[in-house]
Amino acid sequence: MSEGVLVIGSLSLDMVFGVPYRPARGETIKADSYQTFVGGKGNNQALAAARAGAKTAMIGRVGNDSYADMIISTLQDAGADASSVIKDPDVGTGLANIYIDPQGDNSIVIATRSNENLCPQDIDDAMDKIRNSKIVVLQLESPLMTVTYAAQVCKEEGKIVLLNPAPAPQDGKLPPELLRNIDIFVPNESEASLLTGIKVNSKETALKAAEQLQATGIKTVLITLGDKGVIGLDEQKNELYAPAFPVKVQDTTAAGDAFVGALAARLAEGDDIKTALRFACAGGALATTKMGAAASLPTRAEIEDLMLSGRAV
Repeated sequence: MSEGVLVIGSLSLDMVFGVPYRPARGETIKADSYQTFVGGKGNNQALAAARAGAKTAMIGRVGNDSYADMIISTLQDAGADASSVIKDPDVGTGLANIYIDPQGDNSIVIATRSNENLCPQDIDDAMDKIRNSKIVVLQLESPLMTVTYAAQVCKEEGKIVLLNPAPAPQDGKLPPELLRNIDIFVPNESEASLLTGIKVNSKETALKAAEQLQATGIKTVLITLGDKGVIGLDEQKNELYAPAFPVKVQDTTAAGDAFVGALAARLAEGDDIKTALRFACAGGALATTKMGAAASLPTRAEIEDLMLSGRAV
């Protein structure tokens, strides 16, 4: 791999339940459908980048089980380098239960399992992948210590470091030694709200949150707002905005991951941030039109077709 995208993070198997509505506390309901898909935010973002045309590699851990084989083969089928995906002999592959209502909104419960064992030594063992990448993508489904270490190492190697802070810590705090090594920070509305204490529900509140996040040392902040598009601030504090694309939503599960993977793919090719954002918005929109995580991640041709249609809101 040369000058491509490296994703460091989580891999899992997703068990997806179609439900008439998302259950309340203590409630048992009957599912309308059930399917299994490969998932995990790291895995989804690597697949999204590869399908968007980037040379892509993945660093992470799975179990030594049949789920792992399914995940690794899916990465390889997409053209991604999975040689640094470690089969953990002690812990099973990560799992996620996903509940999707008729509107396509979801609730997710994850069991991290092998993802919890991703460690700094795994990063050191894959230095060739880091050195041969242009942009490194991180999330928070792996141990925070490892994510922080990876960001530091990648920054020292002169790479663009992108962090998707999901799931955001419940106390709303991330270590300063992580944040100062982040070039591009991509939270959604709820994550930005949790991390700043600002209720993000509009372009105006998103910009206020972006300003606060930049004050921590982050260079560029991009806050995804669902059907309101994405808004943020670049390193020079210039406002960035890209509209959403109207599509028929079936499942929002991997929309954020599709956005991140598509964004990384175009940045790795040398696109400026504004051009890359439009491409990423199209990728994120298309991911909501199909069920499942990996199955919904669009190809480069599909993204470009949507962009050519000009159907942005």
